[in-house]
Amino acid sequence: MHHTHRTEEPAAYVDAREELRQAEVELMRHRERVADLRRRLPLGPAVDDYVFEEGPADLQAGDAPATTVRLSELFTRPGRDLVVYHFMYGKQQSQPCPMCTMWIDGFNGIAHHVAQNVDFVIVAAADLPTLRAHARSRQWTNLRLLSAGSNTFKYDLESEDAEGNQDSTVSVFTRDGNGSVRHFYSAHPRLSDDIDQRGIDLLSPVWHLLDLTPQGRGDWFPSLGY
Repeated sequence: MHHTHRTEEPAAYVDAREELRQAEVELMRHRERVADLRRRLPLGPAVDDYVFEEGPADLQAGDAPATTVRLSELFTRPGRDLVVYHFMYGKQQSQPCPMCTMWIDGFNGIAHHVAQNVDFVIVAAADLPTLRAHARSRQWTNLRLLSAGSNTFKYDLESEDAEGNQDSTVSVFTRDGNGSVRHFYSAHPRLSDDIDQRGIDLLSPVWHLLDLTPQGRGDWFPSLGY
């Protein structure tokens, strides 16, 4: 199969484009195999019913204490899974991570689509007024934002070390037949000792758009402001 264009294509280009198309087909099939392996993971261990802080979008420092919500209460109805993005912000991460912020900018735009199938929240170690202030600056109006600064959730899920250094992570939780919350899957940017920034690239379209171009992604890194 060859994708034709109105402009005449040199034979070398046609051959190279067909080789690329075949590689793209195989990549798609490999992604499907990986997704199938992920779906067939057995249920992981039951986890603590962590308590998070949650509050209104206009929450300010000095306001009345935030409300609390348990991990089990983040499932809005039976039969749904829960996806948690661990935001690198809080404790030793005194400034919000630009990479995480770019990810969450995208999540804010698609949250209403995701909500048709799964529950989705953002969890940070930052105190809630600080987290909410950053959210207002980014116009994150479609996301459920929680602070885990007073519990061990991020440490237990390995997105925080003993010194309070933060990491970005995505985790999936489900509930078993008894209603217990179980850890199903987590992924970190670090895939191996020599791959420390590519593990969750699939969560953001930015990299894939850059990869379409001749220059690729290069050494570009997101910023909190341009």
